[in-house]
Amino acid sequence: MIIKCWGSRGSTPVSGAEYIKYGGDTTCLEIRTNSDDIIIVDAGTGIRRLGNRLMDENRYKYNLLFTHSHWDHLMGFPFFKPLYEEKSEFRMYRCPFHSKFVEIILSRIMTPPSFPVRYSEISAKIEYMETSAAAFEIGSVTIAPIPISHPDKGSGYKFTEDGKSFVFLTDNELGFIHPGGLPSRDYLEFSSGVDLLIHDAEYTPEEYPLKIEWGHSVFTETLDLAIEAGVKRFGLFHLNQERSDQQVDQMVDICKGIIADRNHSLDCFAVGSDMTFTL
Repeated sequence: MIIKCWGSRGSTPVSGAEYIKYGGDTTCLEIRTNSDDIIIVDAGTGIRRLGNRLMDENRYKYNLLFTHSHWDHLMGFPFFKPLYEEKSEFRMYRCPFHSKFVEIILSRIMTPPSFPVRYSEISAKIEYMETSAAAFEIGSVTIAPIPISHPDKGSGYKFTEDGKSFVFLTDNELGFIHPGGLPSRDYLEFSSGVDLLIHDAEYTPEEYPLKIEWGHSVFTETLDLAIEAGVKRFGLFHLNQERSDQQVDQMVDICKGIIADRNHSLDCFAVGSDMTFTL
């Protein structure tokens, strides 16, 4: 299983000299499986660059999962070039949404005057896949969903293949239980012993008191979860749009100091655009 990040910023894309190292695109992950399936998680602005790469590779079959329906995780969708190719084939997974919510929310994005091309005018073949709270499979990968603690609800995921596992919990507030969300203990158990955990790390302890219930976590609390869960590698994600590369590096340094003080061996880093992980 190969995981590549195409965007890790939260809320809105950013650009400028202070965002070179970690990039400015919003959430999009690509997973390549041993069965040669392509799984795309979220359609933030990073999906535009991913689409360009896939077209260059002549790859036209994709599986698309969503964590939730907030704008920063969907805004890149209309700019995903394979949508406009007749040879493209999409499997859109309804998890974590009900009924036809996926079609509805995507069609709203592509509705004039917001966008000149309607969802109904997409050339690609789209199949909608029913899922549930139980685990399901895409090729050689087993995917287990878990509700996230976030306004308007959503889902995190555990991807398991050949004994290796990766948990993705973006937009998850450990300090507050939103309707449909779970206590932090459940996320700890869900992440226990995984090879790679990527978790929301939007706020510093100083910022959080003014941001409670906004749906994001304090980076030191996510570190505590990673240490207690015994994960092997831990990535800070959903980087605040105002956070410069230097400030993100400072967060990582704080985490590494805490890890050293606890005599732990956790590999901790911030996730940036174009980072690749092989499990």
